[in-house]
Amino acid sequence: MVKKISLVLWGVVLFVAWNALILFFLWTRPQSFSDHSHLTEEVIRLAQDAEVELERQKDLLHQIYRYSALWTRRKADEAKKHHLSAAAASAKPSTAAPLSRRSQISPDATLPVVVIACDRSTVRRCLDKLLHYRPSKERFPIIVSQDCGHEETARVIASYGDAIMHIKQPNLSDIPVPTDHRKFQGYYKIARHYRWALSQVFRTFKYQAAILVEDDLEVAPDFFEYFQAIFPHLLADPGLWCISAWNDNGKEQMVDVAHPELLYRTDFFPGLGWLLLSDLWDELEPKWPKAFWDDWMRQPEQRQGRSCIRPEVSRTMTFGRKGVSHGQFFDQYLKFIKLNDRFVPFTQMDLSYLKKEEYDRSFLAQVYGAPELRVEELQGNQRRELGTVRVQYTTRDSFKAFAKALGVMDDLKSGVPRAGYQGIVSFLYRGRRVYLAPPSDWTGYDPSWS
Repeated sequence: MVKKISLVLWGVVLFVAWNALILFFLWTRPQSFSDHSHLTEEVIRLAQDAEVELERQKDLLHQIYRYSALWTRRKADEAKKHHLSAAAASAKPSTAAPLSRRSQISPDATLPVVVIACDRSTVRRCLDKLLHYRPSKERFPIIVSQDCGHEETARVIASYGDAIMHIKQPNLSDIPVPTDHRKFQGYYKIARHYRWALSQVFRTFKYQAAILVEDDLEVAPDFFEYFQAIFPHLLADPGLWCISAWNDNGKEQMVDVAHPELLYRTDFFPGLGWLLLSDLWDELEPKWPKAFWDDWMRQPEQRQGRSCIRPEVSRTMTFGRKGVSHGQFFDQYLKFIKLNDRFVPFTQMDLSYLKKEEYDRSFLAQVYGAPELRVEELQGNQRRELGTVRVQYTTRDSFKAFAKALGVMDDLKSGVPRAGYQGIVSFLYRGRRVYLAPPSDWTGYDPSWS
């Protein structure tokens, strides 16, 4: 209570100090009759600037006041964990090397869901589903980070009261961009917002992991179950750097809806509902890009050979045609993604097969043990008796041609195909499992394939 009163007093001090500075400037400024009209205009401008600045300070103070209890609680939790760790260390001496930050995170750690919002009042659809399926407010707090200053969207978010947290990006200014990037101003603002929001989550609120969704995503009934079950595997596997709820080749006719429990490793960063750890943000924040953050994540310098976990059937779908891409990609592809509608009890399943060594041994055996078939034979629905088959590509052009012919997304980012793992893309074609794969002596991605 004392801390909250102190914050309010500081707000009053800031208000008084700002106005005192303005008055001091006006009283001490030399005046002459000739510049009286200019002084009047300057007074008006200063008053307007002061009003804008005071509103901004008031909003920031309001956020600080609102979340001071959260910070106090998190500090108390950290102090308790530190005390327990120190007690354990003193009770049992160890000669082991210091543990990494990742290995010190509890599998039961709080996993906040951060909703990146802007000017879509339809964020209500996203929030309603999250709140409906959320199993625990304590384990999965929801933080809505809003950019753009859109009042109608802000009112929708505020209508949820203390069921969620609402934070606002304070910097709404335009960003200087190269002349040929003027039409991409929105992508620059998105990257700035992500950086601010993630810094709030990991630096201010001190969370150790976070699930990111956009304001135009709807989640599946087992969205939280999915992340909760795979989270311990992310902590234990340094070869993983994210968990994603999205399958880039997740159109209904291309996935096995009868087996929504299927999970895969992928070298392609999917986004669109994904979980990252605080130590990854420590790594990415200093070099965070000014724009196009998702494609930047797909570059070898960021990925560093690491993979993500993704599902056979997506646990998110997008309903947001409106956006910086002007809906073209949505109409051509995104609106056809199948959202899982069956609850899979992942936390009761053995997911150890996702460990790299075991996964590589089993997955590669399946792929290269499958008989090879030509695209023309597949298109003609021939050799059905073979069941699962493999289509082999050897060049960038052959991959793109075969992918387009079979309905798979044919774009490559730094040489990595969407949903691909070791160059292999798994999907259904006319009801049969197909692996679009490079030769078995594949030696790695070629970043010039794009």
